[in-house]
Amino acid sequence: MAGGTAATGLALGSTVLGPGLSRAWASNSTLPLPIKGGIQPFGPGSEVFHVFLPGQGNEPSTIRNFHGFVGLANVSGTGTGTKKKTGESKELVFDADCRFMQGTYVGRDRLVHTGTFGFI
Repeated sequence: MAGGTAATGLALGSTVLGPGLSRAWASNSTLPLPIKGGIQPFGPGSEVFHVFLPGQGNEPSTIRNFHGFVGLANVSGTGTGTKKKTGESKELVFDADCRFMQGTYVGRDRLVHTGTFGFI
């Protein structure tokens, strides 16, 4: 679970896969600030990931000073992994925390911006 939750964050500009994408990465100042706090999936003293696990009363956004829509899905289940060389199979478990956020936020430049963001 820890690796899947914290493995990847994807930030998209104000227009999904359009000109806003290059502007978002070109200017670090327009990126949002992360929420305060979070989880330490690798134990005390390890890196803090600015996300809270899905649950009643927990902050669903990963963006500080955010006003907009948040969609969240926590998908878990099992699958089968098979080694090519031996044909040996075993059941594997997965857990994916997927979110999107679309709205306005205060960027690192302290100005208000509009954007769409995804977190996997």
